[in-house]
Amino acid sequence: MQIEQIYTGCLAQGAYYITSNGEAAIIDPLRETKPYLDRLQRDGVTLKYIFETHFHADFVSGHVDLSKETGAPIVYGPNATCEFDCVSATDGQEFAIGNIKIKVLHTPGHTMESTTYLLIDENGKDHAIFSGDTLFIGDVGRPDLAQKAASMTQEQLAAILFHSLRTKVMTLGDDVIVYPAHGAGSACGKNMSKETVSTIGEQKASNYALRADMTEAEFVKEVTDGLLPPPAYFGMNVAMNKNGYNSFEHVLDLGMHALSVEEFEVAAEETGALLLDTRKNGAFAKGFIPQSINIGIDGDFAPWVGALVANVKQPILIISEVGQEEETVTRLSRVGFDNLIGHLAGGYEAWAKAGKELDIVNRITAEQFAKEVTIGESKVIDIRKESEYAAEHVEEAYSKPLATINEWIKDIDPKEHFYLHCAGGYRSMIAASILEARGFRNFTEIEGGFNAIAKTNLPKTDFVCQSKVLK
Repeated sequence: MQIEQIYTGCLAQGAYYITSNGEAAIIDPLRETKPYLDRLQRDGVTLKYIFETHFHADFVSGHVDLSKETGAPIVYGPNATCEFDCVSATDGQEFAIGNIKIKVLHTPGHTMESTTYLLIDENGKDHAIFSGDTLFIGDVGRPDLAQKAASMTQEQLAAILFHSLRTKVMTLGDDVIVYPAHGAGSACGKNMSKETVSTIGEQKASNYALRADMTEAEFVKEVTDGLLPPPAYFGMNVAMNKNGYNSFEHVLDLGMHALSVEEFEVAAEETGALLLDTRKNGAFAKGFIPQSINIGIDGDFAPWVGALVANVKQPILIISEVGQEEETVTRLSRVGFDNLIGHLAGGYEAWAKAGKELDIVNRITAEQFAKEVTIGESKVIDIRKESEYAAEHVEEAYSKPLATINEWIKDIDPKEHFYLHCAGGYRSMIAASILEARGFRNFTEIEGGFNAIAKTNLPKTDFVCQSKVLK
């Protein structure tokens, strides 16, 4: 028996590849199927089952394509209704893969079909659980995403999750390994650990939601407290996972369509497409195509596209570094952005060499910022998360998280200058590009963000550990 966790940092998502005696199972696969097909061929095994822990909201699974290409059935837990062929398993049902078994543990609460899969080894011993979004390392799944579909409140779903954890998960042996669907950075929980593997015993000892003396009321209150609104694209990803989607190869063909400068310009005018520039923030600041939005491929690219663009049907034209086109298309497809018009052949450099109109961002160093700014008089906007701001920030700075930019941008006075920063420059350049696309020029963005500002002599609030802030 072999278990491989295939972790994708950009999405903070874990898929699982399991083999035993010539057969394999894959749990919660990503959209692109080639990596899994390559593994199956490498190991000379047959894919017997594709298991889905629930209808994912934060990414589009590869289950439909993978099933078509291998013939392996797609297995969900109870309450799952698909628009494609799938098996809605019963609670306690077992599936054999080689010499091992996968047992269905129905654990509703995050969603009503949410299921934990228990791996029983060749000796009949409980070995590991694949807990999906039911149990994370240090946290549990948020209970507010399925309210509409389940016709329940988040409090009702949280109460169901409380009992799922205590009757199906916490009763397992302390040595049973826990493999979750997500880690820190995912919007599917609020306080996940950076660790991606644990044990039942370790989680009983350290996970706030698994305290032995915790009452249902306490659980409901703590799990629902401080939940941020889910990204707008979540519902659309759920629909794609339930109803099916275009093949990844089709989406790849669309995105890999190379457009000359002239073709790109015409396409932008005729389609109303979003011009998405995926270069590093430093390169973007020095020059970019007017109206383009910078979300760098080297950061949390896909989640930020989903959070800020929201509508997965939005037509998109790609501007990337030469050679990064396929990676960009792949990451967009993982969160359901399939309406790709193509990419600019030769990237930004081709546009610049053609003598087309260019734009820049007014960016200064943290040292320049420290010399220019007057605390209490200059306006400083900190677009980090509220917990980051609460931990430590420049005195008198305003907290305006990037995730809510479409709300606070309406309150900006176009005649009042302000400074803009995040933690390191990635998010502030996203914000700067959105601001300029909306016609705002009255700001200065800080290179290196708060990480660089903290090294200057500017007065800052006292540092507080973010874990304490979150609690």
